[in-house]
Amino acid sequence: MRQTWRWFGPHDLTSVDDMRQAGVEGVVSALHHVATGAVWMPEEIAKRRDEIGRMKDGSQSHLTWEVVESLPVSEDIKKQKGEWREHIANYKTSLQNLAAQGLETICYNFMPVLDWTRTDLAFRVPHGGTCMRFDLIDFAAFDIHILERKGAAEEFGAEIAERAAARFAEMSDARKSQLAANVTAGLPGSTESMSISDVRRHLAEYDSIDPERLRANFIAFLEEVTPVAEKLGMRLCCHPDDPPFPLLGLPRIMSTADDYRRILDAVDSPASGMTLCSGSLGARADNDLPAIMRAFAPRVHFLHLRNVTIETPGTPASFHEAEHLGGGTDMVALIGEILKEEARRKAAGRADHQIPMRPDHGQDIIDDLGRKGQPGYPTIGRLKGLAELRGIMAALSHPAVSFNS
Repeated sequence: MRQTWRWFGPHDLTSVDDMRQAGVEGVVSALHHVATGAVWMPEEIAKRRDEIGRMKDGSQSHLTWEVVESLPVSEDIKKQKGEWREHIANYKTSLQNLAAQGLETICYNFMPVLDWTRTDLAFRVPHGGTCMRFDLIDFAAFDIHILERKGAAEEFGAEIAERAAARFAEMSDARKSQLAANVTAGLPGSTESMSISDVRRHLAEYDSIDPERLRANFIAFLEEVTPVAEKLGMRLCCHPDDPPFPLLGLPRIMSTADDYRRILDAVDSPASGMTLCSGSLGARADNDLPAIMRAFAPRVHFLHLRNVTIETPGTPASFHEAEHLGGGTDMVALIGEILKEEARRKAAGRADHQIPMRPDHGQDIIDDLGRKGQPGYPTIGRLKGLAELRGIMAALSHPAVSFNS
C-alpha cells in the first residue's frame, strides 16, 4: 500500500514538516476554498502542489500531491437541477487540469445534502482521549425537535422518538446549538457550512427524489465524466455514505456491497471504482469489509483505513470512532485481502498495483487534545493509527507469512 496523509492546506495544524517526519510517501489534498461546481484552475492546482513540495525552511519536502480528496459533486448535479449541466462540464475541465499536472486518483462522494454526519465531535473515551461519535438518540432529537422535519418521529419509531424527546428536554440551549452545528457541519476542510434553513430547503428539493432517481442521476453523471477520466488515464473512486444508512429521509445509495455493484456494473470502466472506507462501511454490522475487498478488488482505487465501534443493535445504530485496530472491522484480515490484490495486480503488470492508503480519522490523544485541529483528523491519533497499520503490513508481508491459505 502507498502510505499517504490527508492535508487540508497551509491552514492545517498538521504541517508539511509533520507529514515528512511521519514518514508518509504521498499526500491527499483538495482545493477546499474553490466553490463546489466551479472549475479547478491550473494555477490553483500548481499552487497546492508547490505548497506540498516545500517545508517550513523552504527546502524540498520530497512529498507530492498524489490523491485528490475530494473533487466534490454539486447538489445541482445530484438533483439534476439548476446549473447541473454546467457543473458537469466544469467537472470534466477540472479533471483535465488535474491530469495535466500528474494527478490520477480522484475521490468523491454522492451523499445528498450532508457529508459525514456526527452528533459529537469530541466524545470522551475511557483512556481520556476523544473521538467523533454518532448517537442515534441525539440525532433523532435533532431531526424531530430542532430541524422539525415532518414525519421524522414516525420514521424513527415510538421507542426512539420517546427517548429522543426525553433527551431533548434535558439538553441545555448550548448543547442544542452544538448538536445542530455538529450535524450541519460542512465538508472536511471546507469553509462552507449550512444553516437549519439551508438544510430544510435542500430536503424540500429532495421530496421528489427517491433512491432510484438519485441512482439514475449518479449513473448519468458517471456516463459523462468516466469516459473523460478513462481517456486521461485517471481513476475515479466513490466514497461510501457516512454513516451507511438513510438520514433525514434522504436517499442513500452507496452504503452496501449491492449499492456499489449496481453503480459499477452500470458504468463498467476501470476508470470508475471504489474508495474503500472501512470506517464508513463498518458502521453497518452487515457489511463484511474483507469480503467487500475481495468482491471489488480490481476496482478499489483508494483506501481509508479506520475502525468504529457499533454501540447498538440494528441499522441505523449508534457508533463511535475506535482505535485503528479496535472496533468491529478485522483490520488484519482486511489488509491481508488488500495485499493479495496488490500482488495480483503486480503480477498482471498493472501500473496501479500499489493502492494509495491513508490512516483515516483517529482518536485525539496526548497533544491533540489541546490543538483544536480539524475534527476527525488529529495529528498524533493518525500517526498512532499509521504505525499500527504499518505493523500489520510488515508482518503480513514477511516471507514467513503465506497467503495461500
